[in-house]
Amino acid sequence: MADGRVDRPLDRRGDRLWAGVRAYGLIASMWIRSTMTYRASFAMTTFGNFAATALDFVAIMLMFSHIDALGGYTLPEVAFLYGTAGAAFGLADLVMGSMDRLGRRVRDGTLDTLLVRPVPVLAQVAADRFALRRLGRITQGLLVLAYALTALDIAWTPLKVLMLPMMLLSGAAIFSAVFVAGAGFQFWAQDASEVQNSFTYGGTTLLQYPPSLFAKDLVRGVTFVLPLAFVNWLPALYVLDRPYPLDLPGWLAFMPPVVAAVCCVLAGAAWRAGLRSYRSTGS
Repeated sequence: MADGRVDRPLDRRGDRLWAGVRAYGLIASMWIRSTMTYRASFAMTTFGNFAATALDFVAIMLMFSHIDALGGYTLPEVAFLYGTAGAAFGLADLVMGSMDRLGRRVRDGTLDTLLVRPVPVLAQVAADRFALRRLGRITQGLLVLAYALTALDIAWTPLKVLMLPMMLLSGAAIFSAVFVAGAGFQFWAQDASEVQNSFTYGGTTLLQYPPSLFAKDLVRGVTFVLPLAFVNWLPALYVLDRPYPLDLPGWLAFMPPVVAAVCCVLAGAAWRAGLRSYRSTGS
């Protein structure tokens, strides 16, 4: 109690959340100022990031120079899947892509310096070495998505229009949750960054192709176990008027925000459990 007022747990959680967001913004802005000191270098690295990711879609275009459909999907339809998955992952990679460095900090003991600061550790780790060059990946995904939207003949409805921003934001939240949960796992398995990348970078590669290409057991796994299908498969197939391989009810296409919220809650629990288990290096 302070000044006759009882501090409620919800208020304290809100204060911690605001402190984390503010700290993240301050650290990220520091790295942005550092990056923009060398504008030519920033432009070249951003273009390099754009070009490297663009090669993936070039490979898809080369495939379609020899075939008319891939898993029953045309090039614009595959481009729609590619663009939504790439843009959603690009947003998560921009915001949370530094989480895979946690294992290195645990091994060399530099995580201890973050623990003594009066700032949430998650915000510090996520904003560490904030890489503005990752905008190249987002730009490339959005350009492919723009091509798909102009090439496709979609019967637009208000729900389908709203589905696009929902897909990108919810998908970014789901990928961000995977980044955080993977970082929490690195407290125990300190060399697990590649395992984490298999679900993040590997997951976005999977989602860039039609689900009809994959075995139903794999599709079930990314729908009911690690729900990456809610990033773009389920909502995108609703927009494209395509059936989902598992014959699921159509209303699941509107569930990405709920799935994203659940994933974030579980990822937060995994992060807190990992942080509580940390015992430093002893050096």
